[in-house]
Amino acid sequence: QVQVAESGGGLVQAGGSLRLSCVVTASGLSFDDFAMAWFRRAPGNEREGVSCISRSGDVTYYANSVKGRFTISRDNAKNTLYLQMNSLKPEDTAVYYCGLGDTCMTPYQGLGLVYQRNKWGQGTAVNVSL
Repeated sequence: QVQVAESGGGLVQAGGSLRLSCVVTASGLSFDDFAMAWFRRAPGNEREGVSCISRSGDVTYYANSVKGRFTISRDNAKNTLYLQMNSLKPEDTAVYYCGLGDTCMTPYQGLGLVYQRNKWGQGTAVNVSL
């Protein structure tokens, strides 16, 4: 069974920064056997992929809307995924979720995960004000 717990969201002014974390608990599975991704759902919108990172962390993908501002990383020793968000904009306001799966889908493929292994967690809310 795989469980995720996102944290780090909050209220920030435009131009500010936040660092999101996602701790994974996966009984019987090894964290570094899976690719990891961040998703977000803005009010009234569908959930969308934000970024994805390979098992070892050496390959990353980003949505065009966040490229150059967000950085995804992982600490396999801590079973933790991170998203450093800089130069935040009001349009980044959303609930952010993490997921793990077999491999990343590239932005060309739709930016997400192949065979996502977890159910969605509670997410962490990010609110960016002007």
